[in-house]
Order: sequence, then structure tokens, then C-alpha cells
Amino acid sequence: MKKLTTRQIALNGVVAGLYAAITILTASFAYGNIQFRIADALCVLVALEPSLTVGLTLGCLISNIFSTVSATIGNDISTFPDYPADIRAPQGSLTGVSGFQVHIGAGQVYTPGDRCHVLVAMNPSALKTQIKFCKPQGLIITDSDSFEARDLEKAQFKTNNPFEELGIKQEVLEVPISSMCKESLKDSGLDNKSILRCKNMFALGLVCWLFNRNLAAAEKMLREKFAKKPEIAEANIKVLNDGFNYGANTHASVSTYKIESKAPKSKGLYTDINGNKATAYGLIAAAEKAGLGLYLGSYPITPATDILHELAKHKSLGIKTVQCEDEIAGCASAVGAAFAGALAVTTTSGPGVCLKSEAMNLAVIGELPLVIVNVQRGGPSTGLPTKSEQTDLLQALYGRNGESPMPVIAATSPTNCFDAAYMACKIALEHMTPVVLLTDAFVANGSAAWKLPNLDEYPAINPPYVTPDMAGNWTPYQRNPETGVRYWATPGTEGFMHRIGGLEKSNETGAISTEPENHNKMVHLRQAKVDKIADYIPELEVLGDEDADLLIVGWGGTYGHLRLAMDYMREHGKKVAFAHFQYINPLPKNTADVLHKYKKIVVAEQNLGQFAGYLRMKVPGLNISQFNQVKGQPFVTRELIDAFTKLLEE
Repeated sequence: MKKLTTRQIALNGVVAGLYAAITILTASFAYGNIQFRIADALCVLVALEPSLTVGLTLGCLISNIFSTVSATIGNDISTFPDYPADIRAPQGSLTGVSGFQVHIGAGQVYTPGDRCHVLVAMNPSALKTQIKFCKPQGLIITDSDSFEARDLEKAQFKTNNPFEELGIKQEVLEVPISSMCKESLKDSGLDNKSILRCKNMFALGLVCWLFNRNLAAAEKMLREKFAKKPEIAEANIKVLNDGFNYGANTHASVSTYKIESKAPKSKGLYTDINGNKATAYGLIAAAEKAGLGLYLGSYPITPATDILHELAKHKSLGIKTVQCEDEIAGCASAVGAAFAGALAVTTTSGPGVCLKSEAMNLAVIGELPLVIVNVQRGGPSTGLPTKSEQTDLLQALYGRNGESPMPVIAATSPTNCFDAAYMACKIALEHMTPVVLLTDAFVANGSAAWKLPNLDEYPAINPPYVTPDMAGNWTPYQRNPETGVRYWATPGTEGFMHRIGGLEKSNETGAISTEPENHNKMVHLRQAKVDKIADYIPELEVLGDEDADLLIVGWGGTYGHLRLAMDYMREHGKKVAFAHFQYINPLPKNTADVLHKYKKIVVAEQNLGQFAGYLRMKVPGLNISQFNQVKGQPFVTRELIDAFTKLLEE
């Protein structure tokens, strides 16, 4: 190749710059799945000057690199909304504080975390109740306009200096958010109440500056959210930008954060999803996979109501939702739907399970596929409806009359709710049994980035239907000898008329039977059927050190905090392992073998030791210690680390 002259090099530089500039300026259609690049018109220049091939190639390369760099940063994210326990608590009161925690990370984020680097407190009550979640080296942003004498009184401060009274050592940034918001929108035509509703956007803009976040995505979201009220959208966007500019122009005398992704997410289409919505989608996916209609019989109850709301939106998919007059009707109607041949579901929380237990037992003795979703909340009775606990485990396992075995699955994260719901449906339909799916307020209301799944990669769901050759000699409790599962004859199947119900039936004929030996046999058959499910679920996986001095054990929504505790301890030289249970009844087949390998085991759960007691019963001879908190709040990772380290040193 001959060397390029100075003139040709200059021309190539100009062409490369033009190509890149035109492509980037027309990015909306230049980078799509179907690309249309106006810059390609420059290719005709090669006919006039062949040496310009270099410049065009370089221009195209620059454009493509820009598209990659300009893509979403790819930080992992997890959120946790913490709602007030009091219904309609007075504004500014301690009991009326709502919290919303966001955790973003360079690598995978397992939990929203428990201590934050930045706390935004919009009033003194928020400061007083949430300061415990701010790290000592963190930053506190306050709306100084909301820290007047009256506000301090509502928050039960005894002095006019809340920061000194609380002994706050963190850096504090006092910003007159409310007054600046009013000034920003004084010409907007909005009333004062509507203007003040925008002040959160000012705080968001300031936080976006703090974390070096581009506002384009937020602006897009606001315009979509308020598409029917463009004046509201534009008001929020203006305040959002004002908050960002306040930080940029004043530099706010604080350090900023930049979080680069160390481990970019796998390619795919992502969406933000909370646990309740993921549960609803998992139910829909299972119904589609099984080729069945989905029926939900439910009664609105905090914090499970959103599953009902979500499924009610999808009537176009053939989903039937019935908001019943009470919990009993919700479950009983679902039992009827299961008998009729649908994928039947009922959703509730702990108090609702109490009421549903009779109908759940009807599904047990009738051996019908039913999924009971229990989004656990705090406390007995009405308790703490908006708070999270793991206190319904024994209720799920044994909270029914008679010997009534029922598989129990527990979701581990907001996104895992999809998989857990799908597997609960698969087990219910393939093993002809009601299944309890336990989530909790923490994972149900929390959200995370979720990669949309490919259903082709999920296991098939094959209900054990009767076959034509069974007609004539079939009985309702005729079973598959390998699985112990009775065959399913849906109503209307010719030659398979039958009756089931709440009275014990003969295993041979299906007729009502009070014979002692038959009852004993049926009890053992139903138990054996549930026990055999262990052959169809994954074995227990252990993370961490193979020669660990301590095994951390958890179940359900505590996964993230326990995983973080293990990772931290291993990074600091401790030999620790972690085993987390999603399948609780039956336990994975290798449970006993795994647990017997470790001299020290600690079971951490948000109750007084329900799973620890269950493990002692199922796997005798274990040296189990316990870490238990029942606060209506997720674990604090630092407290876990301290407690586990102490156990290691004993």
C-alpha cells in the first residue's frame, strides 16, 4: 500500500469525523435493530478518492464504539420500600414515616442493604427514624424548610437542634428544597399543593448529580408516567433538573460517587420488577406452560393485594380473578376451580391462611392442585401489616387439622418470586397436591432488575391426566406407582364420572370409608406422595469454603443479607459456608449429608427459631446455634457478621 499524503490524511480525518457526527446525531434510528445511517451516503466519496476508505472505516468504528459506551451502565440494583405501620398516620409524625431504600452496585446486588451512604430525610421524623440506617461516614440530605419548630415538635424532639440531639456525626447537607421548588414553579400555573408534590424530584435531581447519573432516563419515565398530564410531567422535570443543577453549581461541598459495573449483566431485555408482580407473572407462565386456564380466588390483604391487582389486568390471557367477600370464599372457590381442571391459586397473608385452612385441607384430602401464596407480614392477629417477617413457617407446615402434608416453597428475592411461583405450580399440577408458596413483605414490595425469561428454557408441566384406556376400571384414588400421585379426571371427561370431598374415601373404590386401616393407609399414601417430591427438586447447594468452620443456614427472603455476611467474612479471612433453603417440605434429598459435614451450624431467621426446630426434628444430631430477630424489619448485615464471628471464636 502506498503511503497517504498529508492532504489525504487530513481528508480522511474530516470524513471520519463527519461520519461519526452524523451517525451520533441521528442515533434514534442509526443504532436500532434495523439501522438507517444517513452517513453511509459518504461512501460515494470513495469513487472520487479511493484513499477515503480509511476515513469511512474509522468513522464507522468510532460510531459503533460510542453506541457501546453509551449503553446502560449495567449496575445491579435492588430496592426496599418500608411502609408505615399506622394507617393514615398524621403527616410528619414518627409512625407515618415511609422509607425507600435503593442499593446499586458495581457487581451483583443481593439485597437493598441495611446501611446507606446517603440518607435523604424530608422532615425531622424521617431523620429520627431512619438515621440508624445511615453509615457513620455517610451523607445526610435534609429539606431545611421542613425543620421548623412545629415539625420538630411532631417528631418529639426536645431541643431545636435535632442533629446535636441525635448525636449525628455524619456530614449534613441542609437544602431549602421546598422553597426552591416553589420558586422554580412559581410561573407554572400549578397550585401550591401540586408544586410541593414535586419536591421529591428536586431531591432526586440532587442525588442524580451526587451519583453522576444522567437525567435522560428519569425525564423519559416522567413523561411516560404523566403522558395524560403533560403539565405535571414538565413541572417534575424542571424541578428534577433544578435539583441536579443545584448540586452541580454549588458543588454542595460533598464528595460525589461513581459506580462502574465490574461484571456487566448478561445480554437480554431487562425490566424493573417487584416480588408481587414477579409472582403474578410466574403463575401466568406456569398456566401457559401447562396449557391451563388460571383462576385466582382472593380477598384483598396487605401485603398480597398487588398479586390480585396484577392478575386482574390480564383477562386477555384468559385469566379469571374473583375478589371474594372473605378469605374462606377465596380459597374455597379456588378448590372448586382446581376440581374443574384449572390452575387454581389463592393469595393471602398469615391471618388469611388461618381462615383458609379448612378449604386448604379440602384440597389435601381431595388431592387437588392448588397454590396458596402467603406473603408473610409481622405479628399475630392484625400485627404489623406493612412489615416483614418469617413467622408463618410452622403455620404453613402444620397449621391444619389432621395429618395434612403440604409442600412448602419459599422465594428468596423479588426476581426469584417468578421461579418460585412457577415451580409451586409445577409441583401442584404434577403431584396433585396443594402447595404453599411463602414470600414476605420484604421481597414482595422490594424490586430488582429482572431479565425477561425465555419460557422455552423452563421445564415442562405435565399434569397426570387419565388416559382413555383407564375408562371403566378407574377409581378416583388410582395412583401412579412410581410417584404415588392419583390420576386427574377433569369434569366432563367421558367415562370418568366420580365424586371427591372432605370425608375420607376408600383407596380402592373412592367411596366414603371410616375403616381404621383404610384411613391409616390414606394418611401414609398422602405423606409418601409429598415425600417423593424430593426426587424432583434440586439438591441443596453450599456456597463458600468446603472446609468451613461455620455453616450459615437460612431460608426464604433472608438470602441476600446472609450471602453478604458470608462474602464479607470470607474476604476477611474467615472460613465460612452458606446453605440456603428454598424447598422446605420436602427438604432436598442431600440435606442430612450436607449438614452433618459441619461442626458448627447457625440458622438465621426472622422468627424465634421455627426452621431451626424443624431441622432438628428432620435431621437429628446437628449442632445448631440460632440467630433470631423479630423486628418487622430485614436483618442488618453488620449484626449478622458480628454474631457469626462471635460463634466462630467460641
